[in-house]
Amino acid sequence: MKHYNPENEPQDSRERRAIEPVVCYPVESLVPAEMERLRAARQDLEKVAQVTVPPRDARCFEVPAGHFFRIVSRDGAQVGDLNLWARDNLHEKFYSGKTRALHGTHLSTGDRMWSGFPYLRPLATVTYDTLDWYGWDKFGGSVHDVIGTRCDPYTAKLLSGVDYHYCCHSNLIRALADYKEMTRDEAEPYVHDVLNVFMCTGFTLDTHQYFMKASPVRPGDYLEFFAETDLLGGLSACPGGDCSAKHSSDEAACFPLEVEIFKSNSQALEGWEPPAASSYSRSHG
Repeated sequence: MKHYNPENEPQDSRERRAIEPVVCYPVESLVPAEMERLRAARQDLEKVAQVTVPPRDARCFEVPAGHFFRIVSRDGAQVGDLNLWARDNLHEKFYSGKTRALHGTHLSTGDRMWSGFPYLRPLATVTYDTLDWYGWDKFGGSVHDVIGTRCDPYTAKLLSGVDYHYCCHSNLIRALADYKEMTRDEAEPYVHDVLNVFMCTGFTLDTHQYFMKASPVRPGDYLEFFAETDLLGGLSACPGGDCSAKHSSDEAACFPLEVEIFKSNSQALEGWEPPAASSYSRSHG
């Protein structure tokens, strides 16, 4: 965290602080998600598959392009860590940093989950969020963040000196390795920073440190997505439970999460096609 040192303060410090900010990535030129079409398409959904993610564990699931999927709270307040890959190319995976730069620190209806370079295209679009009522609280917190990473055994070892294997990073490695029939060493490089589904987070107003607080999610709440291409997903039911106290331990109450996959029987998606990857020449000058 930054520490204020008055010895270094220049005479024009007040003027420098008063300079107006500029949004780094203005999104007015982005082709927006076709939300009216997606709202129409989701009016006639048929559930075609369901995957249960056990507490303190992870599972993988596939979603065909043009289908919808939901992450559902079932028995109690539970946070989930979501990875997304292009189904047939694990190198194309969710890029939380660029998603954050384009849409902000927390996602909700109409925001998109973008893939990394050299692809940089939407993998999924958020189409419904039963927690969109939460907004921002007095602490600067909100729900479904792309600012945290994922609880992992390396940070647990660094801060606590323990080997803890049922953190989200390790859960996702095991799930991907099992699903793709690869070793855990082979799977680990594909596991990436997550969308923290249902997690309530922000930065403290004084020290600007990443914080978490009890998730407002309750049984029946869900976050719904539209698959913009054929997807492979990985979801971990975080060992922090509702993340009201700590994670990377067996102390929190944890609950399963459900992934529900739907096809649309509406005509609204007629003519729809998956977005193309970036058209940049990749010459790099």
